[in-house]
Amino acid sequence: MRGVALIASLVLPFHAGHAITAGSGPAPLQTLLAYPRTIVGLDRMRVGSAEFSLQASGAREIDAQLGLWRMPSAAAARLLPALRAQGLVTSVTPDLPLRSEATQAVGYCTDPLCDAEWWLHHVHADAWTPPGPGLPVTMIDSGADLSHPEFAGRPNTTALNLQTFSSSFEEAHGTATSSVVGAQLNGTGLGGIYPQAKLQLWDASPGGVLTVGDEIAGLAAARAHGPGVVNLSLGGADHLAVEEHAILRTFAEGSLVVASAGNDRMFGSPASYPASFAHVLTIGATNEGDRPTNFSSISSHMDLAAPGQDIPVAVPSIWEPSPGNPYETLDGTSFSAPLVSGASAAVWTLRPKLTNSQLFEVMRRSAHHVGKRGWNASTGYGILDVPASLARKAPAPDPEEPNEDVFLVEPHGLLPAGQPPLTAPGRANRVLPAHLERSEDPEDVYRAYLPAKGKLIVTVPTKGNANLEVWGRKTRTVFERGAAAQRDLLGVSARRGSKTERVVVAARSVGQYVYVDVSLGKNVAAASYSVRIATARR
Repeated sequence: MRGVALIASLVLPFHAGHAITAGSGPAPLQTLLAYPRTIVGLDRMRVGSAEFSLQASGAREIDAQLGLWRMPSAAAARLLPALRAQGLVTSVTPDLPLRSEATQAVGYCTDPLCDAEWWLHHVHADAWTPPGPGLPVTMIDSGADLSHPEFAGRPNTTALNLQTFSSSFEEAHGTATSSVVGAQLNGTGLGGIYPQAKLQLWDASPGGVLTVGDEIAGLAAARAHGPGVVNLSLGGADHLAVEEHAILRTFAEGSLVVASAGNDRMFGSPASYPASFAHVLTIGATNEGDRPTNFSSISSHMDLAAPGQDIPVAVPSIWEPSPGNPYETLDGTSFSAPLVSGASAAVWTLRPKLTNSQLFEVMRRSAHHVGKRGWNASTGYGILDVPASLARKAPAPDPEEPNEDVFLVEPHGLLPAGQPPLTAPGRANRVLPAHLERSEDPEDVYRAYLPAKGKLIVTVPTKGNANLEVWGRKTRTVFERGAAAQRDLLGVSARRGSKTERVVVAARSVGQYVYVDVSLGKNVAAASYSVRIATARR
């Protein structure tokens, strides 16, 4: 144990990411009561004993896979003491409202024959033929008007829940964003970027207000229908663990998640979620001059941009600006995101062998540049380019994502079985190539088996600068520091530059699974590496 204490006393290497754990910490009662409803995470294995009292109090399960229940906040305040006493509570989060990433109308769309859809040429969608229906696009938004001419009788259009809307501007949003993806080519109105898309619609504002609970329920519904593209033209200022878990679970099950970056450039571009979560394709907005709009937020998580100003869209007939003309021209990153979502689903349909992580890279790396080559915080890697994304060579798969922390890979964490271990009893050696990237994937954590009375040898050759740590079986997060790190850290290697990292860990008296953590070095944008694990007798 002396060697472990000496290692843990060192200054640990820089970590670019953040801890991702099962719980979100207790929320003060006064905070909960400020909102009509509360989201409570409960132990999935033992919640059955409390289901009757939960349902009797008005609670409803919104994500069975993550064990999330939503209930009136007054009921939550009444039930939480008993639920906590039974050890059932994993998180408590107020059901915060979200905002749509659209701005008010700037004019009317008077031409129903698509002449006003200037974006077609700017993403080169006029130079390709969209495929027939394939992998779905799920729109999690306000309700869509399925009686609108763009959706009435449209094949492959599924309402995953009851679609509701009113005459308010916010409630026109779901119809508008859905039309950007899949408005049908029927000769009477607009054309979406993927007119024959398999379109799935989830109303995340059944009470007239978008909330994070309804977003989470929509993500669960999308997962239940298999992998596809999920569009989130919405956002909030709070980093909520339950929302992050739902996003990561959706990515883990094979879907691509696309979100609008936000419209707060003039207000300092504060972080917006879900756009700022890892493994979310974050989209900014450009104008007719292929420049960032004056409203599109700047973000260190920006991946690419798409047209988002003066976008002709469909709106509910109840909201139409003039009789018989249910169309508008709107601004916002809300409309940039569905252009990317629709294009991504079409590309995936034509290139079905791509994994979601490969599609993620194909879409952003095929973007055409705005000004100087390379990445920038306004447009990411550039503007959506549909034909280029069809031709872009796929990168090597990046395995076991998401795997940025212990919770994401351990059994009964994000996934019931966790991520498969690299080594196990009977499988003593493994070599796995992988990749790190600062904004989307700064950390990779793997499980490996340390045999009884043996030793584990972990070697990481890199192209770039990556650091290596090995953590014990009781580790809660690889971001532990102080006494927790002194207890759990088994070994560390943080050499400068692209030198190979190596850690050797001696076994205890019983075999156990440990955690191998590979992270980016400081001031490094990306790195490729191989993790090589071998076991040997002591």
